[in-house]
Amino acid sequence: MARRGSAIRKRRPVTRSLLRGIRLFATDVDGVLTDAGMYYSESGDEFKKFNTRDGMGIKLLQKAGIVTALITQENTKLVLRRARKLTIPEVHQGAYDKLSVLQDLVSRYGLTMEQVAYIGDDVNDLAALKAVGLSAAPADGASIVLKTVRYVCRKKGGEGAVRELADLILDAQQSGAV
Repeated sequence: MARRGSAIRKRRPVTRSLLRGIRLFATDVDGVLTDAGMYYSESGDEFKKFNTRDGMGIKLLQKAGIVTALITQENTKLVLRRARKLTIPEVHQGAYDKLSVLQDLVSRYGLTMEQVAYIGDDVNDLAALKAVGLSAAPADGASIVLKTVRYVCRKKGGEGAVRELADLILDAQQSGAV
């Protein structure tokens, strides 16, 4: 039995109506679209591995009319290249205040924070995750993040977590019954 003021927190449910209302899908990059590894060659070149199925999930969201965004603290040509390939309209690198970026996007697109899905994996995502309608994390996200979000993916970062969340949203938006 939980005592008043205890640290036990009940996760808010992910409802079909919440999923149907999503109009902006934003994601962190490292640890979400990638496996959180940073690979360097002898010559100092940096490599990241992106999951093709995650990319298709982003394309399917775009096809459904959902605005897509990348928000990351990193600032690399690799991220920009991936975003261009996926024609992601909102790419925000060097973002140390991810919540402010989301608030700006919501304002520019005439949305509410409840209409935003955001997936992140670490402590630098917490403020954004706490503010959006649908917060999610890959299965291997930081424990504090897993305790905070509304939805924990079965898939890990860089292994299909973004596609899993995209499919969840799209399935709800494409079904006719409430």
